Amino acid sequence: MQIAKNAVVAIDYTLRDTDGEVLDASPEGQPLQYLHGAGNIIPGLEKALEGKAPGEDVEVTIPPEEAYGERDDRLQQDVPLSMFQGVDKVEAGMRFQAQTQAGAQVVTVAAVSGDTVTVDANHPLAGQTLNFEVKVADVREASEEELEHGHVHDGETQG
Repeated sequence: MQIAKNAVVAIDYTLRDTDGEVLDASPEGQPLQYLHGAGNIIPGLEKALEGKAPGEDVEVTIPPEEAYGERDDRLQQDVPLSMFQGVDKVEAGMRFQAQTQAGAQVVTVAAVSGDTVTVDANHPLAGQTLNFEVKVADVREASEEELEHGHVHDGETQG
């Protein structure tokens, strides 16, 4: 079976930045499973995998606009340190879930200066060109429940 909309796909992958540094990889023997066409992975990778079959290898470079988007400076803001009640020491690089008008959003602490904390709601990989090495491990039809929910369910049998 080839990768197409509504297929459950299992991939082994390594993600590198433009310097060749590994940013992420699927654990050995534990391929990432996703529902193709449901927006579960970045658009550029989904396009590159369309039509591939189990056993195929894909190497693809994905620009920011087809990955996590360009960085948006408007997503950075200064907030009072007092908003981080219960945290002993707020430091750059820490990630928190914040309640916004648009709902829950993950923010990264960009800087701490006195009683002011600069938080950044951009995805950590926003603005970066991403290089994927992928091996298609499996492709199967999604169950009705997976299609209804828009994602793969754990415990589904491979086939």
